[in-house]
Amino acid sequence: MSSRNKVIILALAFLGAYFIPWDNPTIRRSGLEAFMMLQEYARQHVLTCLIPAFFIAGAIGTFISQASVLKYFGAKAKKILSYFVASVSGSVLAVCSCTVLPLFAGIYARGAGIGPATAFLYSGPAVNVLAIVLTARVLGWELGLARAVGAVFFAIVTGLLMAFIFRKDDAARATGAMHFPDQDDTTPAARFCKTACFYLTWF
Repeated sequence: MSSRNKVIILALAFLGAYFIPWDNPTIRRSGLEAFMMLQEYARQHVLTCLIPAFFIAGAIGTFISQASVLKYFGAKAKKILSYFVASVSGSVLAVCSCTVLPLFAGIYARGAGIGPATAFLYSGPAVNVLAIVLTARVLGWELGLARAVGAVFFAIVTGLLMAFIFRKDDAARATGAMHFPDQDDTTPAARFCKTACFYLTWF
């Protein structure tokens, strides 16, 4: 973070502390509720969902070879296979729109194209089995099926659009400049923790 951004953040914090009328009961109650919601999010979501997702992303970066990622998601992979695998692979993961981000970062950093990676990012929270079953039980099997099919379809469309928009960046990444080479002087466990911490700071 640059010094300019730090100064802006400090100035906004000062102005907020100076001008927010905390003596107003409504404002005071609203602020308390906001912090209580933050506490609930930290207790029920961050520790049980986000942190495990970062370590899963670390496992992807450590134990899954770059060649495997490039085979299915790389620039030279067959488009039909690549986008189909990316759009349906989220069905085995019970992830939400937050916890899918580290997994997206994991496959993207290992060499996946922006199109397949975005297709995975888009479809992951929508096509997991739990979400589809819940939708079908509550709203009917027709909407459950429509959700599954629609999520896969729009994930592929979104991925293709991203691949088209960022085609120059994908071409530059195809040279193999961006990857996580294995460190011979460290154990797999050390590389795993290091990679997980990388994704934690990446966000």
